[in-house]
Amino acid sequence: MVEARLELEPEVQEILECIDAGRNFLLSGGAGSGKTFSLVQVIKQVIRENPTSKIACMTYTNAAVKEIEERVDHKNLSVSTIHDFLWDNIKHFQNELKVALITLANDDEVTRIKIDEQNPVPIDFFIDCKDGIQYKEYLRLREGIISHDELLIVSKYMFEHYPKLSDIVKDKYKFILIDEYQDTNKAVVQSFLDHFPNSKKQSIIGFFGDSMQSIYDDGIGNIDEYKGDEEGKVKEVKKEQNRRNPQLIIDIANKLRTDGIVQVPSNDISAPNMLEGEVINGKILFLYSEDDDINIAKQYLSENNGWDFSDSKETKELNLTHNLIADKAGFRNLMDIYDKDPVIKLKKEILDKIKNNKKNNRPEILIEENDSFDIVVDKFQLKNRQRELKKDILLQDPDNEALYNLLKNKPFSYVRRIYLDKDSLIDDKKQDEDDINKKGSKRDNLIKHLFKVQRNISLYQNKQFNEFIRITDFRTMIRSIEDKRILKSNIDELINVGERTIEEAILDAHEKGICLIDENVEKFKTEKEYLYNRVKDVHYREFQKLYEYLEGKTPFSTQHKTKGTEFNNILVILDNGGWNKYNFENLFLESGSASVLERSQKIFYVCCTRAKENLAVFYHDPSDAVVAKAKEWFGASNVINMSEI
Repeated sequence: MVEARLELEPEVQEILECIDAGRNFLLSGGAGSGKTFSLVQVIKQVIRENPTSKIACMTYTNAAVKEIEERVDHKNLSVSTIHDFLWDNIKHFQNELKVALITLANDDEVTRIKIDEQNPVPIDFFIDCKDGIQYKEYLRLREGIISHDELLIVSKYMFEHYPKLSDIVKDKYKFILIDEYQDTNKAVVQSFLDHFPNSKKQSIIGFFGDSMQSIYDDGIGNIDEYKGDEEGKVKEVKKEQNRRNPQLIIDIANKLRTDGIVQVPSNDISAPNMLEGEVINGKILFLYSEDDDINIAKQYLSENNGWDFSDSKETKELNLTHNLIADKAGFRNLMDIYDKDPVIKLKKEILDKIKNNKKNNRPEILIEENDSFDIVVDKFQLKNRQRELKKDILLQDPDNEALYNLLKNKPFSYVRRIYLDKDSLIDDKKQDEDDINKKGSKRDNLIKHLFKVQRNISLYQNKQFNEFIRITDFRTMIRSIEDKRILKSNIDELINVGERTIEEAILDAHEKGICLIDENVEKFKTEKEYLYNRVKDVHYREFQKLYEYLEGKTPFSTQHKTKGTEFNNILVILDNGGWNKYNFENLFLESGSASVLERSQKIFYVCCTRAKENLAVFYHDPSDAVVAKAKEWFGASNVINMSEI
């Protein structure tokens, strides 16, 4: 075994020494360091040395689950998302689950788990739940159904209050490994590092990841409070090599890191960033202009550096938000429906007012049971800073007035339950194009159905006929050459939809047998009538544009969405997009709020380190101080004023 270990990476050998000593460990590695490779090496060696012990490996997405399973296929290895792991280990303890939910619902400090009109929630509240407490992709707390976020809170409570649960999990898994730990919710880390020790049984917890790539608000970011060399602490092992990026990009990335890791090129001559034994130098550019037209920069990169923005596999344009991309990628109307509905915004402001009045012991504005939305709006008389009624401002726009009229006479009790979230439109936490209905995806059932329609069309277009026949609802109707001709004609009509609306395309796909309307869609039309009525009249070709974008078939991506990927050419658009969480001037000047600076450093770090060959940054109208810092980071000859070309 010792000889076998000597063939492994030094960092993996150090991790195995931690395991020998019964120590929890953390592998910290920057972008392109090969953390997943190290994780796989650890798993394989642990299996060799502990052939009867079971290993649980958790990661953030189903795509990562699939990748690890493909690299290690062993009966003693269980790979899953963190949410699936937690649910699999608590779902059988139904009595404890019910107690946990009732206790949390009665806890004023827990805002996420609340059951309306029940205060306090009685101890026997869930006694009639015939299917027990369930975990699904949606939340119906009164029916005992919890979703993604509630699961984390409930599982933390379970591990904290029932040490026997930790005993059971430790008996089942001697080794628990967590990939991309920085994206893991704090409640999960607390379960494993604060509450697991309450069990006297032994297990090893291992974390793999990079604190500089913690760019999601719900991730823990780092586990610094748990790290240390003394017994009982998590032992950190640093992996400082970089196998992906050219030298110039490594240099910029090191200027952004704040955790003491200084990356160096890999000494593996077969690494992607090596050529004939030498690290590739790469090319970096900082482009800026008083004009905010990004096409100027793209034209320059195409004509002078040979970038091909039509090739989405080689070149990506990274923006901060989906909203900044919506116009370019062609799905602005859909984004506005889900993210900028003025009537639902007014409703939310009323609910916020109700909550604030209660919190600050202000007089309650009485809402009668049969009050319409319009009556409640008039009761609250919400005003802007100029003391103008928000209702009056909304009604000045004919389009907004039409939306308001759809809801004005509906009961307020109905309108208050209407919830719109852009994640219902653009969430893409799924395994692959087949994995449309992944548990945990926030896409709503209408968008899921539209993805199914377009997925079937894409399979046919890409000549994946066997797969198309397997999943399409047309499969029972293909009996002759004439049937195939009809099918081709039907598909062509759905590809070239012209002015047809989303509703017309759904009905067309149903009637042609390409994708039948199921009960989920019918239920959506009834329960989410307002949203359905807004979406159904949008041109279907706009959804086709959204599909292409989310499937990575356009040159556009958000800076968050690109995490974990790599491309030859990366163009980063430094535009705050109206967000107060990021400030790219502060990034270059290392000034301003510490939290905003940290977020800006991390998102820029992730963006820069996606580039395998060339990196370009476009900054609209930077200050002289920003340009000076850019010259320091990129080199004076690589900082170009596009206005002077």
